[in-house]
Amino acid sequence: MNIYTIGVYGSNEFSFFDKLISSKIDTFIDVRQRRGVRGSKYGFVNSTKLQEKLKVLGIDYIHELNLAPTTEIRLFQKNEDLQKQELKKNREELGKLFIQKYNSLILDIFDFDILIDKLEENNKKNIVFFCVEEKHTACHRHLIVKRLNSKYDFNVKNL
Repeated sequence: MNIYTIGVYGSNEFSFFDKLISSKIDTFIDVRQRRGVRGSKYGFVNSTKLQEKLKVLGIDYIHELNLAPTTEIRLFQKNEDLQKQELKKNREELGKLFIQKYNSLILDIFDFDILIDKLEENNKKNIVFFCVEEKHTACHRHLIVKRLNSKYDFNVKNL
């Protein structure tokens, strides 16, 4: 099983979906709490449009809300971004408090065995975890795949 991550910032609709097609993604796991993006520039990843396009491409869609950071956890990162005067879309890495809280309140509780068993049962080969940030190190999806890699030793790539 190959595990990928993808963000949308810095992409356009064509390049975003081309990355999925080129990597032969068969399962798209959306790990956002809120599945919308403001403005028309990235409207193609708003939940309904995204799911419609993925269906046309033959890519299964899963919204894994239990891997999304809670509003409280996201607030830790928002406060750090404000202190650094850094926009979310320009962020390079996550703050230490966000990482600590996300690991303890989300990843330490999430049962990855159930998710992986389900993917393996359905013969899934190329799975991508999605959130909006362009750089995976600036997003919680980085922490998800890091945990997966340490637990299962998967091949992990960033699109």
